[in-house]
Amino acid sequence: MDLDVHGRSVEYFAGKDAVSSDGDAVQEPVVGMEFDSENAAKEFYDEYARRKGFIMRVDQCRRSEVDKRILSRRLSCNKQGFYVKMRDRFGPARKPRPSTREGCKAMMLVKVNKSGKWVVTRFVNEHSHPLVIGGCSSRNAMDGRDRRIEELIQELERQDQLCKLYRDRLITFLKAIEEQTDMLSTKIQLVVKNVKDFEYEVPKGFQHR
Repeated sequence: MDLDVHGRSVEYFAGKDAVSSDGDAVQEPVVGMEFDSENAAKEFYDEYARRKGFIMRVDQCRRSEVDKRILSRRLSCNKQGFYVKMRDRFGPARKPRPSTREGCKAMMLVKVNKSGKWVVTRFVNEHSHPLVIGGCSSRNAMDGRDRRIEELIQELERQDQLCKLYRDRLITFLKAIEEQTDMLSTKIQLVVKNVKDFEYEVPKGFQHR
């Protein structure tokens, strides 16, 4: 379906048919382009990257502070950023491996709108390195380190959701304890008052005899 965005014809995509297969034509991402889901946007950019000659990296995301659901996702070239050497604190020094990072800024940013569609809000086409057309099958061809980084990011997101769940349960448990403590304190105060009233009334009873 065609949409009009700032005077341009923009297509709406549901998933794998995002990139035109008509000859060698490659559908460029356009600001305002919509997808049914985050995965549909990933599939589009992955296929776009394969046809253009680079590998997609699933990059940073922004989450809701309320329910932690993903609100935006940046999809980048796998040569995005620069390799930061981490000091090896344990074991012998490791031989440095060649880095695939070259500071490339090519990316596509998608955000979910109020209707649940994922919309392209920013697109950078320029790469800082030569493209290898026909040499990239898909992001599955990325090296082991890149795959491991992506797996760790996904695991970190899962652990973050678990931490939020446990934190909410702990807060609910502590609130319940606090309420029970307040109720117990009120009952104790009432018992003490009744005892004092009783002690005060007992001598009066003896005086009337």
